[in-house]
Amino acid sequence: MQALIDAEPAPGGRKVVDLRGALVTRLEARLDRLETTHRSVIAAAYENLAGTTQIQKAVLLLLAQNRFVDFLRALTLETPEMVAVDCARLCIETDEAAPGPLTGLDESLSESLVILPPGGVDAYFALGGAAGRPISLRPAVAEADAVFGDTADSIRSEALVRLDLGDGREGLLVFGAEDARRFGPEHGGDLLEFFGGVVERALRRWLAPES
Repeated sequence: MQALIDAEPAPGGRKVVDLRGALVTRLEARLDRLETTHRSVIAAAYENLAGTTQIQKAVLLLLAQNRFVDFLRALTLETPEMVAVDCARLCIETDEAAPGPLTGLDESLSESLVILPPGGVDAYFALGGAAGRPISLRPAVAEADAVFGDTADSIRSEALVRLDLGDGREGLLVFGAEDARRFGPEHGGDLLEFFGGVVERALRRWLAPES
């Protein structure tokens, strides 16, 4: 297009309209927009691929654990580094203090597991207006200390994944990030939904009465 413009001087005169030049200018602007869109699509594709790879590695790590304490450590201490977040919490609804395999956890995991009363999962989702949803990506709420404890002051955004633990029990997996833009309603949740499905199936085995 630039060669066409340079090939012949633009016509002169106040009453002469250069339609060719106007068309070329419009095409240049359109090409610039297409190139910008193209770069954005490629960047998003690479980001999605990276996210998929991170989740796959985290799933393989969880499936390799043979004890609940090791599973919890992998989920809440090792997985956050893999998926580029700052912390993770596993919340389980129960009217007991710490039933079954939830007892006897070492000090390094004391903040990783959060016991919620029945209905606690719905209540925490509702704080961001997402009651009943399986996933919520949102800015951190003022009540985040109920899940993150002393770490809540540094958390700016969070991802909530509802877990169906069977027999009417619910759980909640929460990822927290210091970056306020890390999680938001404009982001997709397909990978988190898949990851949550893996976690809830593993937890059903650990929390079964015969475990």
